[in-house]
Amino acid sequence: MLLGGRLLTGLACGVASLVAPVYISEIAYPAVRGLLGSCVQLMVVIGILLAYLAGWVLEWRWLAVLGCGPPTLMLLLMCCMPETPRFLLTQHKHQEARATVRFLWGSDEGWEEPPVRDEHQGFQLALLRHPGIYKPFVIGVSLMAFQQLSGVNAIMFYAETIFEEAKFKDSSLASVIMGTIQVLFTGIAALIMDRVGRRPLLALSGVVMVFSTSAFGTYFKLTQSGSSNSSHVDLLTPISMEPQDASLGLAWLAVGSMCLFIAGFALGWGPIPWLLMSEIFPLHIKGVATGVCVLTNWLMAFLVTKEFTSLMEALRPYGAFWLASAFCICSVLFTLFCIPETKGKTLEQITAHFEGR
Repeated sequence: MLLGGRLLTGLACGVASLVAPVYISEIAYPAVRGLLGSCVQLMVVIGILLAYLAGWVLEWRWLAVLGCGPPTLMLLLMCCMPETPRFLLTQHKHQEARATVRFLWGSDEGWEEPPVRDEHQGFQLALLRHPGIYKPFVIGVSLMAFQQLSGVNAIMFYAETIFEEAKFKDSSLASVIMGTIQVLFTGIAALIMDRVGRRPLLALSGVVMVFSTSAFGTYFKLTQSGSSNSSHVDLLTPISMEPQDASLGLAWLAVGSMCLFIAGFALGWGPIPWLLMSEIFPLHIKGVATGVCVLTNWLMAFLVTKEFTSLMEALRPYGAFWLASAFCICSVLFTLFCIPETKGKTLEQITAHFEGR
């Protein structure tokens, strides 16, 4: 039963992570699309924080019962929500689409009916020859890969182990602190997304993650220097014989580095890849393209989480975090040279940009 429940939960989460950003991007007014799109990630990190807090006081059975609440509420509320105007247009329901816009925006002023001349064709491999298809495809898949290669899921899943190695006495409290920081900075990102833009926040986020993962790797290098020549690393065994004051200082270096990483990730690389995924694809390939992006994200999350401990044993902890830092550097370069700004643009204008129009 546990395996069956995990399977169904994973399936539902996969569908929700695909549909929710796309649905929001298609119903949102362009000026607030960044704010609303970022709320997907904001709700995710709030859920993580609540799970940390509930796990403090509840056993796992009651924690599972508590988890039934949000999906039930979502099911009830979605019964009141209409289909997106763009989907209705693909069904040639023009009056219904305009009525939906009036319901969502208050009026249809400023709404231009997008062309749907080719929407019935669906996705075909031959379409990948066109710049308007392969460019957003490459960007979407790369964003999801870089998000996970930063090591964020490994850090969150192994937070207690990492803080125990950092000699932080109450590792459960450390996880709650990390969750709180993530909620705070994701909320800040949502509020400033439509003012600052996507690219500046992604670049700033990547730079912060580079420094934080480098600093955390440095912590492990300093604490392990001269302790052992063995290639095996026991993540729960103290590894330093330094004086107490020096050890305490290094522990705070680790804690500060981890908090800085979570803050930097929440500012950009947490919410923005999901937002951009929902913005950059033309309507007629959006279903397949977003599906591939979500599959990439969850596959990379699985691989990074599964191999994180093995990577720390093979490269030593400092090597694993320095490798994550290298991936963060690549993400900054990718942001600066490959990702266009979508702030304030309609979905049709974004598509036209990739097509060179």
